[in-house]
Formats: sequence, C-alpha cells, structure tokens
Amino acid sequence: MSLYLYGIFPLPEPRDLSLEGLDKQEIKTKVIDDFVFLYSEAKKDKYLASRRNMICHTKVLEDAMSAGYRNHLPLQFGLVVSDWEIVKKQLTIPSGESLNKLFQKLEGKREVGIKIFWDNESELQTLLEENAQLKARRDILQGKVLSMDEVISIGQEIEANLETRKNAIIKAFQNILNPLALEVVESDNLVEKMIYNCSYLIPWDSEPNFSENVDNLDAKFEGRLSIRYNNFTPPYYFAKLENFE
Repeated sequence: MSLYLYGIFPLPEPRDLSLEGLDKQEIKTKVIDDFVFLYSEAKKDKYLASRRNMICHTKVLEDAMSAGYRNHLPLQFGLVVSDWEIVKKQLTIPSGESLNKLFQKLEGKREVGIKIFWDNESELQTLLEENAQLKARRDILQGKVLSMDEVISIGQEIEANLETRKNAIIKAFQNILNPLALEVVESDNLVEKMIYNCSYLIPWDSEPNFSENVDNLDAKFEGRLSIRYNNFTPPYYFAKLENFE
C-alpha cells in the first residue's frame, strides 16, 4: 500500500480528527521518531496538480488547524511514498533536529498572505490624466505613422511611469505590513494583473490587527486595487523541508 503524506505534527498526535483526503480516503496518523504524520492511502502513484487535488490537500491541513492542531509542517503536494521506512531513512533520522527547530520557530505563529491586483488599462488612463505632458505627446503620435524610435520612446516612458506607480503601491504595503511580521517572503506574480505577491509570518493572535491594516491600505487606494488576503493557510513559505522526495 502506498501512502500519501500531507503534513507533520509534533507530539501529542492529533486525535478525533474526522477528515477526508484525496480519493475520499480517510485521514490517519502515524507516529515515527516522535513526529506525527498525517496521511491517507494513495490510490495512484502520482497525483495531477489539479485545482481540486491541491485544494483537497490544503483543506486537510486547514481542517486540522481548525480543530486546534495549529503547529505543523505542511508537506509539498503530491508526496507519495511506498512505506514508512523511506520516511525514516530520508527524513526523520537525518533531519530530526531540523524538524524540531522548525516546530519551535512556528509555535504560536501563523502564515498570512496578500496578492494585489490592478487594472492595467485603468491605471494607464489615470496616468495620462495626471500627466498632461505625457498625454499630449501620446495624443500627437496617435494616427501617425511612427518610426521604430518613436514607438520605443513613448512606450518606454509610459512603462516607466506605470512602474513608478506600481512601486509606490508596493512600498506603501511594505512600510505598513513588514514591521508587523516576523518574516516576509515575496513571490513571483502569477498573472499579468498581479503586481505584488507576499506572505508573512506573524504571531497567531496579532492577525486581527494585521487584517485591519490591510483594510486601511485598501481604503487608501480608493478602489484602485483588488486585494486577496488569506489569513488562514498552512505555513508553506516558512516551513521549508529540503532534500525530501
């Protein structure tokens, strides 16, 4: 029987969890070398990284957190092993000390994250309205047959001004939110309209204050932005386990 692994918890092991994992399999616990693994029976050798599967993987950990088992190390999606000896050999024996340090680091803390989006066309129009000289230059060139140098010149100037506007927004968020966090991880933007993607490690009970500051920043920009704020997620960015496949 192959095993699908979701996450690692410290002792004492989670009890009375009634959770359903991938392939609608019952979630079980296994204690190995004083670490508790949340797992289910794997019905496949490999799992497609579909939205449904990844949501199911994350939901198992979120439900365990909701049940009161907050401190855990989430494992990467799709981790299937053939037996527990592999887990001992590749993880708990060589990395037991590192795992314990990660548990200590995450005790009483949580990960939250923001993704900031804007409307490129709307920002461009606002930019031109606020910069009469740039708008005049752009308008004069409209309807003309432009040389390559003219196209590059006006395009670069508009792009530079948009980048300045974008950086001003990002800086505003960094100035307010970064001091509230113990650690900060910035990630790549996932789509064109996303301008900032950041995760924060914060004390668990400070989340209401963090959320209020996100709301205040949203209000400050008067509807220019769309903000996705996730205040309840496994600490993927702050519990990195290396060299375990």
